[in-house]
Amino acid sequence: MSQKLRVGILGATGMVGQRFISLLENHPWFEVVTVAASPRSAGKTYEEAVGGRWKMDTPMPEQVKKLVVMNVNEVENVASTVDFVFSAVDMSKEEIKAIEEAYAKTETPVVSNNSAHRWTPDVPMVVPEINPEHFDVIEFQKKRLGTEKGFIAVKPNCSIQSYAPVLTAWKEFEPYEVVATTYQAISGAGKTFKDWPEMVENIIPYIGGEEEKSEKEPLRLWGRIENGVIVPAESPVITCQCIRVPVLNGHTAAVFVKFRKKPSKEELIDRLVKFKGLPQELQLPSAPKQFIQYMEEENRPQVKLDVDYENGMGISVGRLREDTVYDYKFIGLSHNTVRGAAGGAVLCAETLKAKGYIQAK
Repeated sequence: MSQKLRVGILGATGMVGQRFISLLENHPWFEVVTVAASPRSAGKTYEEAVGGRWKMDTPMPEQVKKLVVMNVNEVENVASTVDFVFSAVDMSKEEIKAIEEAYAKTETPVVSNNSAHRWTPDVPMVVPEINPEHFDVIEFQKKRLGTEKGFIAVKPNCSIQSYAPVLTAWKEFEPYEVVATTYQAISGAGKTFKDWPEMVENIIPYIGGEEEKSEKEPLRLWGRIENGVIVPAESPVITCQCIRVPVLNGHTAAVFVKFRKKPSKEELIDRLVKFKGLPQELQLPSAPKQFIQYMEEENRPQVKLDVDYENGMGISVGRLREDTVYDYKFIGLSHNTVRGAAGGAVLCAETLKAKGYIQAK
């Protein structure tokens, strides 16, 4: 009898759903037992439903190929087979909100990659190294939902992972003004070059909704719980531009920072390489041992060389130097579909299990 928690993937046939499945292969705590997707995929085996659309570099895991895809809208049926679910459904924001709450109300915890609930006041949005204490708001959410075990937790947008952890590591120096430009991979739109040929040798200077998320979501990570809801921080002020570039995986950020307390470059690097959080202390299965690496070479980090650092769960930083207008500037790099999407959600689930929020039914 397996001691692993039984996991369902909602939206299992899409790119993030596929990433969940590849990351959870041979996971020590979790086992994918249920895959759910839209009615048009329901009833087919997972292998048949995905067909030629498997987008991962590694082969489809054998143990999921023959799983029969369930209809994601048949909430009670899906929920009855699992201990908790990861959500990567492709629906409208209102539909996502409704279906994730429906799953939570069946006493099934939902760990979501979607943006729909990121601003629901009692839903924690967490990077486990930054704000695991926000999971405490779940108790208030469960009262609202009328549940004992069911709840929703989310991870933030992929675009902020390459600079929000860095700014967190530097918070003692009080960063108060930040300019960030992110150069974002096409997999962030769920695409490969095969299905988005116009991105080859091209840059598109617009990603819908991304700039607002990139400016506001870090403030929610740095917020506090008050009267049962998350109250976002007010500082630093962040302004962003988000650009789609011809890269498959990896979001790069060029960032300028002003500090109230002027640090030295050596102090900034020291805080980066020493920065760790609850996942490192608990040695969670998906936690990077070294969360942030600093690279001394002038031409690093590079997507081709560094995107898979710590199995895609670490952040790479380089080119930290003083600036003529701001205090310092740097380049950050993170893997957008691992740390920035499915991997970040898996680490959230591991943290929730370690804290006792996710248990066998």
